[in-house]
Amino acid sequence: MRIVLVGVGCVGKTTIGRALAARLGWPFFDLDEEIEKHFGTSIERLQARFLTEYSYRKETSVVLKRILADSHDCVVASVPSGLRDAHLRVVRQIDCVAVVIEDTPENILERITFYDVDSRPITKQLTEKEQVLYRREIQKDITFFRKSYRRADLHAVIAGLDAEASTSLIEGMLAPYRGRRPASAKATSTSRSATPATLGAGRPS
Repeated sequence: MRIVLVGVGCVGKTTIGRALAARLGWPFFDLDEEIEKHFGTSIERLQARFLTEYSYRKETSVVLKRILADSHDCVVASVPSGLRDAHLRVVRQIDCVAVVIEDTPENILERITFYDVDSRPITKQLTEKEQVLYRREIQKDITFFRKSYRRADLHAVIAGLDAEASTSLIEGMLAPYRGRRPASAKATSTSRSATPATLGAGRPS
C-alpha cells in the first residue's frame, strides 16, 4: 500500500510519515527532499525557475510518480499542494491512499521551522506581532487548500495529539485499506486530548 500524507506546511507530515513507515517496516520519502535530490538544487531556487506554481508542480510531479511507481509499499510526505493538478493526477493514476493531516494554526506555529534559500534551517525568534501574522497566514493556507483536500481518502485531525499518538491514529484509520483500496471510502478521525501537539516541523512549500 502506498500512503501519501498531505497537509499545510509544518503540520507534521514528515515526523508522522517517518514514524508510520518505521512501524510498517516500509521506506519513507520526503517529497521535498526527493525533489531537491532529483533536480540538484533547493526547493526555493527550483521554484524561482518557473513562472507559475502550476508549471513547478507539473515539472516536479515526475519525482512523485517515480517514487510511487518504484515502491509498492511506502509512505510519502507530500507537499501542501499535493492534491492539485499534476500531483493529483499522479495520485489518481497510481494506486495509493491519500491522507490529509489537519491541525490548528496555533499548534502548527509552535513547530514552524524556517529555511534559507538553500534549505538550511535557520533560527528565528518571532515577536508577538509576527506570531499573530504567521497564525493568520497559516489559517489562509488551511482555507486555500481545503477544497483540494476534500479529494483525500482520509482526514486525520491531530489537534491535541503528540507525534506517537498521531501516528497511531493514522495507522488505525489505514487498517481497512491494508491489502485493498476501497473506491469511495472517505473518513475523518479526530482527537479528544487537550494536550498541545509536539511534532517536528516540515519544510513549507
